[in-house]
Amino acid sequence: MNYPVIDCHCHIYPEKIAARAVAAISRFYSLPMHCGGTVQDLVKQEGAAGVKRYVIFSVATRPSQTRSINEFIAKTVSEHPGIMTGLGTIHPDSKDMKGDIDHLESLGLHGVKMHPDMQKFRIDDPRCMKICGLCEERMPVMFHTGDPRYNYSNPEQLIPVLDRFPGLTVIAAHFGGWYIFGEAAEKLHGRPNLYVDCSSSFYTLTPEESLRIIRLYGADRVMFGTDYPMWQASKELEYFYKLGLTEEEQKNILYQNAEKVFGIKPYTES
Repeated sequence: MNYPVIDCHCHIYPEKIAARAVAAISRFYSLPMHCGGTVQDLVKQEGAAGVKRYVIFSVATRPSQTRSINEFIAKTVSEHPGIMTGLGTIHPDSKDMKGDIDHLESLGLHGVKMHPDMQKFRIDDPRCMKICGLCEERMPVMFHTGDPRYNYSNPEQLIPVLDRFPGLTVIAAHFGGWYIFGEAAEKLHGRPNLYVDCSSSFYTLTPEESLRIIRLYGADRVMFGTDYPMWQASKELEYFYKLGLTEEEQKNILYQNAEKVFGIKPYTES
């Protein structure tokens, strides 16, 4: 199989801070990191595994970081034409949410990525609701979702957003709930404005559990992602191809859904 795989979940950092950022993620989740965190490492490692295109982003932990991060992501996209799609960050304490969203859109970024557990806000917080309202009918929003240690991003916080903003395309990372994967799928499946990705899930799920979750959401609602720099694409794809999905299901998950959600042009060999 030689599908034009899109990794829809890649965190990247400038070279000078990448090692510190990767170490901080490792401490936050008490998990080992398998990659370096730079765009050069991303393309080298994942390109060798057969990944053709990447959705890249980073997360602002302070409002003052927002525009510089978005400019870094946009610059990285421009330096890798045809293979990178960027999402912008926004912080819920921004003094100018509309201005920040206008700015990231003017940079050519294709959506917003937020991490409630690291940014310390609930998805159903009024500040986040305002961001979602500004993005509705305009661009998709990807959330980190799920963490049994906190009560920021679990299904109970996500459902009000899905209900209130039916015109907003939401991507719930980690099968809709990290470490509560099956519970999240039971609560969230069947919602027409929701997609999920499979990042940071395979390492703790049996193939049978992963297949059940994918089929519950529907393969037309699931996207492939590694959560780079956490996991190696080669290992994630090896696991994925052993799930017993049909060829059409694999195409949906590996690239067709991401093309549709993020407005990515279909891949052509150069």
